[in-house]
Amino acid sequence: MGKADQNKKLKMENLLNTSFELFTSQGINKTSIQDIVNKAGVAKGTFYLYFKDKYDIRNRLIAHKSSQLFMQAYNALQETKIRDFEGRLIFIMDYVLDELEANKGLLAFIYKDLSWAVFKKALTTPMSSEDVDFGEIYRKMVEESGLKFSDAEIMLFMIIELVGSTGYSSIMYNDPVNLKDLKPYLEQTVRSIIKQFKM
Repeated sequence: MGKADQNKKLKMENLLNTSFELFTSQGINKTSIQDIVNKAGVAKGTFYLYFKDKYDIRNRLIAHKSSQLFMQAYNALQETKIRDFEGRLIFIMDYVLDELEANKGLLAFIYKDLSWAVFKKALTTPMSSEDVDFGEIYRKMVEESGLKFSDAEIMLFMIIELVGSTGYSSIMYNDPVNLKDLKPYLEQTVRSIIKQFKM
């Protein structure tokens, strides 16, 4: 990588890090592009070289942070002896929930404006060479399992919606119970969803 490319990469990373810090500390609505460029120490035009607006940078941050989280979970999974598909998916679910419980600011940021469309893009469109295409990893996990599902994408959608909404309420509000008490129910329900889609 040449010096100019390295400089561009550093500026983009600086904008991403600064935006994340501002979005999580004061919220996206109270953060202006001017706030971001002032804190990042770059010109406003530099921001527009990389991003359309603050919602574009937010969506790309969601993609980046989600990708990092799922890659950490997948790497941790590789260190285990878990080989069955259900067990592997549940391990990733537990890992991600535990990380989000430990970092509620990240959970609030990722979850607040998260729709399936944004999440799917986050999981399947790596933003940088360090990011991972979790959609590809998921397809590989399905293939390696030797199992056939009627619609693996809809199955993943239902699991993510279930885990996302119940996990959010449990972590942020202990409602209806705390995460530790919720996990056995989530695990049972995820196994049930997987069973429904098996062919």
